[in-house]
Amino acid sequence: MNTPNARAPRAVIADDEPNLSRYLGERLAVLWPELEIAGIAANGPEAKALIAEENPDIAFLDIRMPGISGLDVARDLAGIHVVFVTAFDQHAVEAFERSAVDYLLKPVGDERLAATVARLKRRVSLPPLPAMAPGIAEALALLRLHLPTLAAGGAPGERLAWIRAAVGSQVRLISVDDVCYFEANDKYTSVFTCDGEALIRTPLKELLAQLDPERFWQIHRGTIVNVAHVAATTRDLAGRVRVKLKGRPEALAVSRACAHLFRQM
Repeated sequence: MNTPNARAPRAVIADDEPNLSRYLGERLAVLWPELEIAGIAANGPEAKALIAEENPDIAFLDIRMPGISGLDVARDLAGIHVVFVTAFDQHAVEAFERSAVDYLLKPVGDERLAATVARLKRRVSLPPLPAMAPGIAEALALLRLHLPTLAAGGAPGERLAWIRAAVGSQVRLISVDDVCYFEANDKYTSVFTCDGEALIRTPLKELLAQLDPERFWQIHRGTIVNVAHVAATTRDLAGRVRVKLKGRPEALAVSRACAHLFRQM
């Protein structure tokens, strides 16, 4: 919690498309009014100079910029929380090797940006991040210290922040904030977001152990729901509870053993 004399968090934005950086600044002003935008850079060298001059808490970096890429700008940053913003999702894994707090795909919607803001608010209260050591092995080691595991199946006790899931022939990184619910599906687990369905191989029981219990509730033997995506609950004449979700057409059955979770709804 911030004290009355605590300095407001400060951020810089770096993007070679002025309209996009202006738009991001405007949406951040709405979603996080306390955040001060210390400056906007139009390319990689400007971003490095701006960060050195302003020493911000947060840097929103486009990955493909003239002069120096956002990934290279982030390489030597210490104590700064980095969010990569780009139209090219093939850079996702390398972005996280740079200990990114988040990774936003253009165009950035308010719901997705709000999830990033929530994550940043939690991070700015933590001790500063160390400088990124050279080499992928060292980068991943530091990543594991400061971010929950990127894919289902991480070490016990870790809280998942990202899931590597199959969508058709592609593999996507999905933020758990965007997951509406998980459902057991034969040898796989289905991951449902507002945009569709993906598959992971992690069993539901193993997945549950890695999710934040404050946010993800097992409502049935084969279903885990993200409480943030619950819009309403209904009860039929027999007392059976069903959960309606934001952004999904289906309603989820709640087992009698789990119905107590929704007594206050």
